[in-house]
Amino acid sequence: MQVAKYNASGNDFVIFHTFVKKRRNDLARRLCHRQRGVGADGLIVLVPHEAYDFEWEFYNSDGSDAEMCGNGSRAAAHYAATNGLCGDEMRFMTLAGVIEARVDGEEAEVRLTDPKVVENLIVSGGHKWRLIDTGVPHLVTFVDDLKAYNRELAREMRNTYNANVNFCKIDPGNRTLYVRTYERGVEDETLACGTGMAACFYAAWMDQQVDDLCKVYPTSREELTLSLRDGAIYFRGRVERVFETTVTL
Repeated sequence: MQVAKYNASGNDFVIFHTFVKKRRNDLARRLCHRQRGVGADGLIVLVPHEAYDFEWEFYNSDGSDAEMCGNGSRAAAHYAATNGLCGDEMRFMTLAGVIEARVDGEEAEVRLTDPKVVENLIVSGGHKWRLIDTGVPHLVTFVDDLKAYNRELAREMRNTYNANVNFCKIDPGNRTLYVRTYERGVEDETLACGTGMAACFYAAWMDQQVDDLCKVYPTSREELTLSLRDGAIYFRGRVERVFETTVTL
């Protein structure tokens, strides 16, 4: 089978398209394995959809399903446009709902599903948290130093609330954000998480700590842009097609 390896701000994905929609949880575990497979944070499979440009199946590296992935949606949009599955502007179906995307050269921008504040205040582990759904649930806490990131606490919070966990630092001078994320399905910190950055952006925006357009830097230190327009969050950044290869299973 022919697959492509994509990188979006440090999140990496294996992507392919097919006419057949089916469960591929075991395939995701095999392809995403860092030593015995291609190696990736997730598997994205694009299949036809009767109403939209396509539908995606998204699997975490452990084979579990995920409703949405911000960086994955940008990678999927770039793959679809590059492979002629649609034009540079598209709409596609995910488990979280319809995603709108636009590809501009090496960059892709997506309109994420509308954010929802699930819980406004959770006090745990010496931190104050918000639980925000930006396609998938995210816990957000603000810290003065990202060294406050605690893997064991993040794992505990992830298991308690079945959510991804984000530690976010605000630069008040530039009104920018720096984010570290512990992701479900990967079960560790990743170099970036698009929906996690979106949740941090929305929480900071609610507190009037950032403007409607904000630069965000994940652990990979790539610069990404999040903006709020007409109540919707837009997420833009560079996407890299790393390679294509044939995999024999």
